[in-house]
Amino acid sequence: MFTLNCRGKLVVIEKPLVMGILNITNDSFYAGSRLQDPEAVLTRAGQMIADGADILDIGGQSTRPGSVRISEEAEMEKVLPAIEMLIKKFSAAIISIDTYHAAVAKSAVDVGASIVNDISGGTMDNNMLETVASLAVPYICMHMKGVPETMHHDPRYENITKEILDFFIKRINECRRSGIKDIIVDPGFGFGKTIEQNFILLKNLCLFKMLDTPVMAGISRKSTIYKTLNTEVGDSLNGTTVLNTLALQNGANILRVHDVKEAKEAVMLFEAYTKA
Repeated sequence: MFTLNCRGKLVVIEKPLVMGILNITNDSFYAGSRLQDPEAVLTRAGQMIADGADILDIGGQSTRPGSVRISEEAEMEKVLPAIEMLIKKFSAAIISIDTYHAAVAKSAVDVGASIVNDISGGTMDNNMLETVASLAVPYICMHMKGVPETMHHDPRYENITKEILDFFIKRINECRRSGIKDIIVDPGFGFGKTIEQNFILLKNLCLFKMLDTPVMAGISRKSTIYKTLNTEVGDSLNGTTVLNTLALQNGANILRVHDVKEAKEAVMLFEAYTKA
């Protein structure tokens, strides 16, 4: 069992949690997750909460392969009003800010976010770890090979599981030295990994338990699913549920998803199965 201190709200991970994705951008790889109108953000968040979302993950910067970066200021213009609006409407909600900019993380926490989710594990902004430590919030440390603009260009590993475990051992030590107390690791499915490499990671996900931190799996509707099935991203919900179930079997503590209801059902069935 793990616990996360989210600005005074204690989140206990006794069973797997579900994090709902709220992308305030027109460039997300999945069109169904693109939210720009404030009312649409509020409606989607409300539905996710009704469906049982434990955490809402808000991002204003697209990080799909080949995406184009926007400035910190533009990112703040997208996410800060949304976080303020959600906190006002859903005061008990646990909100994560999906950013690799320390300044965005600080501003987001200042207006109500209580988790920082960084795809770069602190490697794209040297101020990130110290900033998160000063904010005293949980930190999601993800592995990414390269940067979003080019990470899909022929990523190579000698032993992908070992290399990512080594990365996390080093980054967790850096996080601890900086003063971060609650750390979650995310292997970064699709971030500088081929389809085959993603399946190897999924198969070996249980090995990440040796890090003694919660493990997050974010594989929802990604190309590993729809390209393997020779379908489109819009038709990848069933495949997502299958891989989410495999992630749960291999020790995932948090599922980061576009479709909360189906993920919560997978968790419920997995819990019933493990207790039988």
